[in-house]
Amino acid sequence: MARMRRGVMTAALLAATVTGSLVTGCTTHGRAVDDGRNRQQGHPESQVSGSPSATAGPVLAVKIDNAGAARPQTGLDTADVVYAEQVEGGLSRLMAVFATNLPKTVGPVRSARESDLELLGQFHDPTLAFSGAQHKLLPLIDKAPLRAVSPEQDSNAYFRGGDKAAPHNLFLRPKRLLNSAPGADALTTGFHFGAAPPGGTPEKARTVRFPAARFTFTWSEQRQRWLVSMDGTQAVTTDGATVAPATVVVQHVKVRQSRFHDFLGSNTPYTETVGTGKAEVLRDGRVFDVDWQRKSATDGTEFTTADGSPMNFAKGQVWVVFAKA
Repeated sequence: MARMRRGVMTAALLAATVTGSLVTGCTTHGRAVDDGRNRQQGHPESQVSGSPSATAGPVLAVKIDNAGAARPQTGLDTADVVYAEQVEGGLSRLMAVFATNLPKTVGPVRSARESDLELLGQFHDPTLAFSGAQHKLLPLIDKAPLRAVSPEQDSNAYFRGGDKAAPHNLFLRPKRLLNSAPGADALTTGFHFGAAPPGGTPEKARTVRFPAARFTFTWSEQRQRWLVSMDGTQAVTTDGATVAPATVVVQHVKVRQSRFHDFLGSNTPYTETVGTGKAEVLRDGRVFDVDWQRKSATDGTEFTTADGSPMNFAKGQVWVVFAKA
C-alpha cells in the first residue's frame, strides 16, 4: 500500500489518482470476525496539519451505510463532521470524520467511492475505514495520500454484529486503528467557529432531497441543535442518542457520472468538492446564504458571507450535505 506525506503529494497527482480507470463491478474486502482480542494497531507519528503552527495525528474517516436496513447506526453522534453524499440509484451514504473523540464502535461500515479521495485530500494522512470498493478503484485508493484500512488489511479492527443482516452488519472498533484521538487541530476543513454573523433568516426545518433519499433538519429550541431525520425517520443511534448537529451545511456541488458502476450496472456518481458555488448554513435556528470555495484537493473549504467574511459555524458537530447544484 502506498502511503505518501501530504507535503510531497501535489494536488495534480491527487487529481490524477482519482480520475483514470475503467468501468468495473464491485468487490468487498472479506468478512471480518470479532475475536475478542484487545490489540491496537499503531499509526504513524503525529505530523504537521493544515495549520502551520499545529501538530496533530491523522483523523479517522469511516464510510457509513445509510440504507434503511443499516439504521440505527452506531457512533454517528460522536463524529466531528458528517458528510452526506449521493451514491448509486440516488441513495445516500455517509462519511463520518473523528478527531476529538474515538467511540467504542462505529458502523455499519460500507464501501468507498472515487470522490471520497478528493474529499479526504484536505486532511493530512487520514485513516480511511471502509469495507471495500470496485476492484479497479482499489489501486487508486492505495496510491492516495491516506492510510486505507479495510477488513482485509486489519480484520481484528472489524466485526460482524448479530442484529442486522449482511452487508449491513460490519462494524469498526476505532481504537484498534488509532491509539488516541488526534484532536481538533487535525480537522483541516477550513471551517470557522464563533459567533453568528448578523442577518440570516429564521428557519424551522430544511429538507434536502436526493433522487432516492432525503434528509430533514429540524431546529430544536430545547436542544439548541438541528434534529436529523433520514428518509422520514428521526436519526438515533443504537444506544438511543439523538443525532443533532449544531451546524448544517447544504453545499451545492456538481454531481456527475464517474467511470465506475456498481455490480447492478448503476453508474457511481462523482461529487465534485473542489471549485466554487453556493451553500446554505443552518445554525441557531437561522439560515445564512453563503458562497463556498475550495481551491484544490489539498485545501479545506472556505465559506463566506456576502461581504466576504468567513461564515462562523456553531460549536459542535457539523453536517455537510452535498446537494446537486
